Amino acid sequence: MRNMGKRSFITSLLGLCLGISAPAQTLGDDQYKPTVGQSGKDVVWVPSPDQLIEKMLRTAQVTDKDLVYDLGAGDGKIAIAAALYHGARAVGIEFNPEMAALAQRNVERAGLKDKVSIIRGDIFVEDFSSATVVTLYLLPQLNLRLKPILQKMKPGTRVVSNSFNMDDWVPDETIEADRGRGYFWIIPARIEGQWTVQLGGQTGQLSLQQKDQMFDGSLSLQGQTYKVVKGRLRGNEFQFEYQRSDGSVAKVSGRIDAGRLQAQQQVLSPAVPLSAQKQ
Repeated sequence: MRNMGKRSFITSLLGLCLGISAPAQTLGDDQYKPTVGQSGKDVVWVPSPDQLIEKMLRTAQVTDKDLVYDLGAGDGKIAIAAALYHGARAVGIEFNPEMAALAQRNVERAGLKDKVSIIRGDIFVEDFSSATVVTLYLLPQLNLRLKPILQKMKPGTRVVSNSFNMDDWVPDETIEADRGRGYFWIIPARIEGQWTVQLGGQTGQLSLQQKDQMFDGSLSLQGQTYKVVKGRLRGNEFQFEYQRSDGSVAKVSGRIDAGRLQAQQQVLSPAVPLSAQKQ
């Protein structure tokens, strides 16, 4: 109840400046009033609905241990919500100087100067590689330009986008809200390549091909080659399956770290350790 009371108080306090439960014409402050749909650098500005913001941040499991970067921060609404309701540190990057200044004033009005900062800059120039969570509300072509940058970030970094996906990069989750949709990804580790495998006293070869967080390939053991299927990564965690000669399905799950795989193989018998070193 205390949390709900705080949320209601802050919502009322910031309603005019952030657009929370407020009509579009009241957005902004006495220094600058942005207009919904106004053009920016390669984008138009539309405030994110409150319910969708909350679902995006909850899906990304934002906590006080996170550093959230909001790319195309607008009036600062998402960065403020990440700090106010989830305790995270947050940075918003906004190209429009008037909008960036408004966002900074909103941060100050929310009493969050120690947790939230606004950078007036270009998202393709500024360094956000230290983020543990990245939030986006851009356009599809910008998401696609960001994709290779995002996929080079530390495995396990969480990315959540309002409204627009990234073409053939299948999201880990789709977020549904009354007034919108979001998409969620976890940056995958790189597992493709050739691996030397140790499994139950046997030495073999694991050959993998990867596309985003999905992978497949083959596992060779004692002269037998098995097809690796259903390979999937969530950050550094992975799983895959292969069908053995006796028809049973082996399920492998584990973790990749610094060129090594540590995993367990489960069939019908107790789990067997599997390890692999990248060649």
